[in-house]
Amino acid sequence: MASARSTLARLRTHRAPIWWRDAKLGIFVHWTPASIPAFAPTLGDYGDLLASGESDAFQYSPYVEWYENSLRFPDSPASRHHREVWGDRPYRSFAEDFVAGLDNWDPDGWAAAFAATGARYVVLVSKHADGWCLWPSEVHNPHVAGWYSERDLVGELADAVRAHGMRFGLYYSGGLDSTFLEFPMGSMGGVLAAVPRGDYPAYAEAQVRELIERYRPSVLWNDIAWPTPGKELWPLLDHYYRVVPDGVVNDRWMPWSPLLGLAHSARGRRVIDSLMARQTRAEQGLVPPRPPHFGYRTPEYMTFKEIQTTPWECVRGMDHSFGYNAQSAEEDFLTRDELLWSVTDIASKGGNLLLNVGPRAVDATIPEEQLVRLAWLAGYVPTNGNALFGTRPWSTPGTTTVEGDPLRYTARDTEVFAFVRPSSPTATLAEVVPTAATTVQAVDGRALTWEATGNGLRVELPSAPRGDPVAVALEHVAAHSRT
Repeated sequence: MASARSTLARLRTHRAPIWWRDAKLGIFVHWTPASIPAFAPTLGDYGDLLASGESDAFQYSPYVEWYENSLRFPDSPASRHHREVWGDRPYRSFAEDFVAGLDNWDPDGWAAAFAATGARYVVLVSKHADGWCLWPSEVHNPHVAGWYSERDLVGELADAVRAHGMRFGLYYSGGLDSTFLEFPMGSMGGVLAAVPRGDYPAYAEAQVRELIERYRPSVLWNDIAWPTPGKELWPLLDHYYRVVPDGVVNDRWMPWSPLLGLAHSARGRRVIDSLMARQTRAEQGLVPPRPPHFGYRTPEYMTFKEIQTTPWECVRGMDHSFGYNAQSAEEDFLTRDELLWSVTDIASKGGNLLLNVGPRAVDATIPEEQLVRLAWLAGYVPTNGNALFGTRPWSTPGTTTVEGDPLRYTARDTEVFAFVRPSSPTATLAEVVPTAATTVQAVDGRALTWEATGNGLRVELPSAPRGDPVAVALEHVAAHSRT
């Protein structure tokens, strides 16, 4: 039997596969019983709560999928809402409503809407922190009988997603499961204190092995942490790669350590909260710590400012929540400009955007506000796909044109692609030096008029609908830095 050290060494030879690095856009799906009450305060993001360092900050969570935890704080916005609307109804009773809402579910319709955006992969939440499973697991929960969907929602969506030419991945809440330990999580210290031990690690591993064997997910997306030490986790990940050789795991597989015992004292939680607040402020957002093995990083509701050499994925919802929030108004959602620019901005720095869809649970439909944003992507990403899919960062992500318009670059082989949010018909690219072989085209292959100037390459831009980012293909150009 291989040692834990040799297994970890083998894991570290596994890199994020080319298909994943080429993808640029994926769809996340959070669909849990919490989407029945569908309530969270429409505040900022979790990074703001982490940065506060407050011991009860998470009671104000903007994430609907944390509704059950928010109810553990009697004066939280969710608790007040629950008393007004639902009285003393227990959280777990919402699973009945969830199941009742499945009658008209159309997984193929979901997959078609996702595929139209140009997304190359879909990651479904198979189990969140409430422990509810979206598949008929044969690994029985020893504390809450029948806490799963008898209909195989995971399998049906997997089939639909793959039928539309996309990869299928699975999220699993390895670090938290309230059916094993129900602990009020007001801060990151509280989150770490809530990682179950006892009979939970064996249960979690058995379920993940079941998901691997049954669904062969191309992405295995864990959250928070993992409840066993590394010597027990590495064989699980090694098994995953043997079953799915071109699969990839994210960076939230931090193995359990006795150091997590600090979280079981009030003083230890205060220390953890202080350290997390300091780290979040330094990172300017929520960036998980690096575990011993991972395929890519997952900053949440934030992007990096510079090109990253490590593969990464921006994870975010269309509004302030992942799960469907009935409280969200139009101003809480990404605008068209913000959404389309985020795709190009993230690609220019070597990342993917994993954009979340939070379906309604009462009728298993995607809300109109979210469908509108999927349609925006469908009208933009495939049209500009040659400048996005399969590209890598150039020598600089780009800042602004000489005219002051936002500018980003991607590259592939001898081509460089410039994305401009134009305020005028021309753009001057100060970083670009033309050569004797330079050509400049629109993404549809039409030649564009250009000239070399003392300030850089100036190009007449093609028109774009609604002021969307305009992509220009530059062949055989060189780069220089702005001074």
